[in-house]
Amino acid sequence: MTHHCWQARTRFGVDAPDVSIDPLVNRNHPWYNISVKAARAARESAKNELEAGKDPNQIRKIEQLAVEVAASCTFVAVAAEFLAKKQREHKAPATLKRLNRFIEFAGKDLGTRPIGAITPPEVLTLLRKVEARGKLVTAARLRAVIGEIFRYAIATGRAENDPTFALRGALTSPVTKHRAAIVEPLPFGALLRAIETYEGTAEVAAALNLLALTFVRPGELRNAAWAEFDLQAAFWLIPPGRMKMRRPHRVPLAPQALATLKRLQAFTGHGKLLFPSARSPDRCMSENTINAALRRLGYGKDEMTGHGFRAAASSMLNESGKWNPDAIEAQLAHLDSNSIRRAYARAEFWDERVRMMADWADRLDSMRKGAEIVQLRA
Repeated sequence: MTHHCWQARTRFGVDAPDVSIDPLVNRNHPWYNISVKAARAARESAKNELEAGKDPNQIRKIEQLAVEVAASCTFVAVAAEFLAKKQREHKAPATLKRLNRFIEFAGKDLGTRPIGAITPPEVLTLLRKVEARGKLVTAARLRAVIGEIFRYAIATGRAENDPTFALRGALTSPVTKHRAAIVEPLPFGALLRAIETYEGTAEVAAALNLLALTFVRPGELRNAAWAEFDLQAAFWLIPPGRMKMRRPHRVPLAPQALATLKRLQAFTGHGKLLFPSARSPDRCMSENTINAALRRLGYGKDEMTGHGFRAAASSMLNESGKWNPDAIEAQLAHLDSNSIRRAYARAEFWDERVRMMADWADRLDSMRKGAEIVQLRA
């Protein structure tokens, strides 16, 4: 029976088993248990295709290609391509990790579905699961990531619509919670005096002072390497890989910042990093170190955070009225959406930023001494 089936499939062009395998001996061979009825059906199908002038082998290749194309159009396949694109764009490891986590979660419900067939209610059902756990911000971010994947699918011809677009307003809006920050001169001066009394390590004390003097993001400071600093030219060039906007950022160093760095060199200048971990010189201090130091100084998490130094500087510099708001934004490394204006700003505001950072350092000294003068309006 099996032998005749094998002959029929060979004669009429259907894929035959490897001739080196004897189907009468190998009971695990795929053709071993094929029925006579199935063999006859395969023979008739091949015969009809031949009589119609079709090549059965070519038809099978087309069918196989259709299967492969369908497999590449699933949500999980498109999402994998999207993630690979982000890797080629050199997105930060933390960003890639977050995207991968969202993709894995969405893939549990949408993974094998053809991306072009996924409907808004399907996506909403997925997002509702996150909302039900009280994770409103996470649900909003997941919707944004899924939307990016669908827009990539549209660009590559595998979807026509983005179902997340129809979900605007369908999710519960999270209440925006700003990071705690001290933005008034007098209490900020008290904070600076408290930092002077810090009894922890010299590295953490220097980190607190440099956050006040440079108001960079805490992660940009923690990972700082000595090779990035030009103490003679008085600037710090942060490479794009560590910047939130993936662009290099130059920070003018006021004399007070240079003095802090030179003191720090006595402790960590022999190594690569300014703030190495106590466990390994090749790793930076943990992200909780700064906030833990502020807690030791008596500032609760609802009063001040490491990120709060940025809000303090932004608020007081803007309120002073002495500086161009665009120069302040450039120093905060906030990316302008207009590429021409952004290029102009990079060239135009450096001198002003140098003056601004020197003035800001002097103002910190005044606030630390309690001599901050508040202008009263008539």
